[in-house]
Amino acid sequence: MTVSDWGLLLFLSLLWGGSFFFTEIALRELTPLILVWSRVSLAAIALIVFAYVRGYQLSQYLHLWRRFLVMGLLNNLIPFSLIVWGQTQINSSLAAILNATTPLFTVVLAHLLTHDERLTSSRLLGVLLGFAGIVVLLGPAALIGFSLSNLGQLAVVAAACCYGFAGLYGRQFRSVPPIVTGAGMLTSTSVMLLPLVVSLTPPWQVRFSAPTTWAMMSLALLSTALAYIIYFRILGRAGATNVMLVTFLIPVSALLLGTLLLDETIDSTTLFSMSLIFAGLVAVDGRLFRHFRAFSQEANDDV
Repeated sequence: MTVSDWGLLLFLSLLWGGSFFFTEIALRELTPLILVWSRVSLAAIALIVFAYVRGYQLSQYLHLWRRFLVMGLLNNLIPFSLIVWGQTQINSSLAAILNATTPLFTVVLAHLLTHDERLTSSRLLGVLLGFAGIVVLLGPAALIGFSLSNLGQLAVVAAACCYGFAGLYGRQFRSVPPIVTGAGMLTSTSVMLLPLVVSLTPPWQVRFSAPTTWAMMSLALLSTALAYIIYFRILGRAGATNVMLVTFLIPVSALLLGTLLLDETIDSTTLFSMSLIFAGLVAVDGRLFRHFRAFSQEANDDV
């Protein structure tokens, strides 16, 4: 990866880490349903305009509308709704840490549902470490009975699992320009949510302040539309393996924003859980192990 790629990766982590911060601000006045619909609809408009400016003819991909609907359901509607509701019960830093478990679910689902990605010993170790981190976060109280805080944490974990399914399903869009896939699934999500929004919380009846407007627009245009554009750019230049590194950086960005701007506190148990999840991600990624084996082999050859 080049210096500019690393810069984009850090910026992307700030945008996606910021999504938890913006959600926390917007939830002070908006319901989860309105916030999710506003996020996907505004982001869809932005990506449609961007795709048009880049010369893509979206009309050529209308035959994929069913697939866009499924992708929108798995990658936007369900996980966004679960995360936003979860953040009504837990703080943004904790939500970001739990959301970082997405790659753990992806490798497990890939092992169970595909034939080309099997669980290696290092990946299995990573999954066990990551799930141990989740168990530590939930704590002993979860064995007795679920509180709203426990349910909020489980909602974010369920969202991470849903992202895993979306990652596998999204492979069939390899021949479709990524920006078209992004615009298609966000538009589909907006359409699916519209009847529910109109019937339960008509947008024209919602009143909110300037800070909420700022947070909602930032969530949609920065943490969704712009983030997708940057993600696809890194994916094209540095590959899927390198872009996965953003998973390690998002919780750090969210934690810094939460503690510095929202006065959130992180206890020692949460930090320990985050270390377990990060260790699991390192094992799943495998790069550190490969570098260590290569270094050991070079040392042996020198001897």
